[in-house]
Amino acid sequence: MRSMGGERVEEAVAGAVALLRTATDRDWRATRAGRLEWDCRYTAEHIASDLIAYAGQLAGRATEAYVPFEITLDEGTGNEDVLQVIETTGALLAAAVRTTPPEVRAFHPYPFRSADREGFAAMGITEVFLHTHDIAEGLGLAYAPPAEACADLLARIFPHVQPGTDPWRTLLWATGRGDLPGRAPVTEWRWRNNLVIPAGRLTLQGVTPAAATDLAAGGDGGFTWVGSGPFQGTRDAAGMLLKAYEAGTHRPEWGVFVLVRKEDGRAVGAMGFHGPPDEDGRAEIGYDLAEDGRGRGYATEALRALSAWPPARQDGTTLLAKIDRTNIRSQAVVTRAGYRLAAEDGELLTYELRD
Repeated sequence: MRSMGGERVEEAVAGAVALLRTATDRDWRATRAGRLEWDCRYTAEHIASDLIAYAGQLAGRATEAYVPFEITLDEGTGNEDVLQVIETTGALLAAAVRTTPPEVRAFHPYPFRSADREGFAAMGITEVFLHTHDIAEGLGLAYAPPAEACADLLARIFPHVQPGTDPWRTLLWATGRGDLPGRAPVTEWRWRNNLVIPAGRLTLQGVTPAAATDLAAGGDGGFTWVGSGPFQGTRDAAGMLLKAYEAGTHRPEWGVFVLVRKEDGRAVGAMGFHGPPDEDGRAEIGYDLAEDGRGRGYATEALRALSAWPPARQDGTTLLAKIDRTNIRSQAVVTRAGYRLAAEDGELLTYELRD
């Protein structure tokens, strides 16, 4: 699985600047940028502002709000100079992504008030792609970033969007910049950075469709695992998530989470929902641990945290776990987390946690 690292920020910026450099002799201030209300010059400056802002969030480790600064270009700055600023701010974001530890999360409002280094890299790349498209459309230039990169962005920060056969067109549609057959126009959109839930000695880190694709194929999903690696149940759950994503029914807050130890950043298992609550308000939960992570209370801590997470406890939702009668350890886990035996069907026991 290729990480969303600094080199990918640099690649996106290099491709955009190479195209825009062919039109620096044009009057960017007199040309509207595609469907935006902005002119092309302001849009180019906005790209630089986004890149430096994201770099600032990571470098400053801001957790409560945006770092209060902004970039201002000198009077008399020309179009070629603006492109140099974009290259510079892109390099700063790339450096911040490279030097920020994977466990660090900085403030971003949408939708869970934080993002990690790969989230900021993905948002920065998307800003470059989209606003280069806006400028190119205004100037009459042809622009299309690599399809693989667009598909990866969709699978990381647009997990609620059903992927299409043309990732670039899908990304444009998802951000209100185009139409797709059979889909209503998008008039408002937000980033969807992955959710992280604190759980005692662990953090529950949301599995994106990009990570699920890698896990289901036998990879590590971008996580550093304990020696015994992800258990087969984790890979099966990733496959279920991937099917939901491809069908357009995946909801990240009702998805799969990898259990990561705070002490060393290693993944010890996975836990999550089989999907959103059904029409009766019932949502099934499942989990497993790698062999090296068992017998230490991790599953109980994680289940308590996930079961107490507000969306799982609202609107009368009932959480349930189905466990084999012979699996005494799992029965103990759910019981310690407050679940109670609700039904028996042969060798299958159903435990419930009601609101």
